[in-house]
Amino acid sequence: MKQTRAAIYARVSGNGQNPQMQIKELQAYCRNRGWKITGEYVDRISGGTDSRPQLNKLMADAHRRRCDVVAVWDFSRFARSTSHLLRALETFSQLGVSFISLREQIDTGTPTGKMVFTILGSVAELERSLIGERVKAGLRNATAHGVKLGRPPLREISATEVQQLRRDRRKSGESFKALAQRYGISVWTAFHLCKSKA
Repeated sequence: MKQTRAAIYARVSGNGQNPQMQIKELQAYCRNRGWKITGEYVDRISGGTDSRPQLNKLMADAHRRRCDVVAVWDFSRFARSTSHLLRALETFSQLGVSFISLREQIDTGTPTGKMVFTILGSVAELERSLIGERVKAGLRNATAHGVKLGRPPLREISATEVQQLRRDRRKSGESFKALAQRYGISVWTAFHLCKSKA
């Protein structure tokens, strides 16, 4: 029977923190199950940072099928957010890689772990829907109270200036960017004013 290949991931926020406690617990966990550790990935970087070199390497190695299991000490050490965790778990699921978090005692290779993954996905979907509804409600409320949405114009432009801008564009073929700079408006506004009917 083929020996299970495990990749372990640990992260500390820097500032002299040591990842050895996480690594030792993960190594012991893998040893107790008779798994072969094929990679240890350790980032010394803040959790909010988008790019984590060792996590990126771990994901690339998972895509190359270099592990059967990814083990982490804690969800918070692995993922930046619930949505990031769910995307990673979905990727692992598609690759046939199990995910284990020691502190939460989650193993997506078991029926209970799969159920937790499904529940987390549902909660994240609900969270996205609720945020979307709150944003829409806020926009409706703002509009109802006369708030103009979008960026304010760089400056108001008079009807005489609009006519002059159109003449300048027709006569000289001046670029929208040059017109925008000269009249103190955005390039889009210059384009829109020139293309709309007088």
